Amino acid sequence: MLVPASRPAQPTTGPAGDETVIDRLVRSNKGYAAGFADPGMGARPVLGVAVVACMDARLDLHAALGLELGDCHTIRNAGGVVTDDTIRSLTISQRALGTRSVVLIHHTGCGLESLTEDFRHELEMEVGQRPAWAVEAFRDVDQDIRQSMQRVRTSPFLLHTDDVRGFVFDVKTGALREVGARS
Repeated sequence: MLVPASRPAQPTTGPAGDETVIDRLVRSNKGYAAGFADPGMGARPVLGVAVVACMDARLDLHAALGLELGDCHTIRNAGGVVTDDTIRSLTISQRALGTRSVVLIHHTGCGLESLTEDFRHELEMEVGQRPAWAVEAFRDVDQDIRQSMQRVRTSPFLLHTDDVRGFVFDVKTGALREVGARS
């Protein structure tokens, strides 16, 4: 299974009358919206970059990369691997919204390092239907970043594949380590 959170998970539903996690998020949004001012920006990222990263809650991409609202497109999934859906998002990002650069970020201690494709079989046994998607588990984070970079660089749908770089984020230090040579 995936790496457990460092603090106990909040219940998704509480006893009658208790606020759920989603209730808390919606309540927080009301406060946010009350002070919100339209930044007056369009959907095109100011820096012309798309960042593909793992969905791991320990990665605060904007803080780690010094990004501000509107600077980039952020595409996140389990492992930060480049899947067909990632290519779909990158294609829209490039062709419709003008991005030219792609940053790929995996991280140390990723939960996908402890899974295998057997996860799909287990799901099939439990629910009676095999998932159409691959788990995309990996054992070597550097090799998976190289594979993801190759998938971006060879996609016929992407216009801009010359500025693609891959990194591993260290969850203990916050530092990025580049993988592979610059293209």
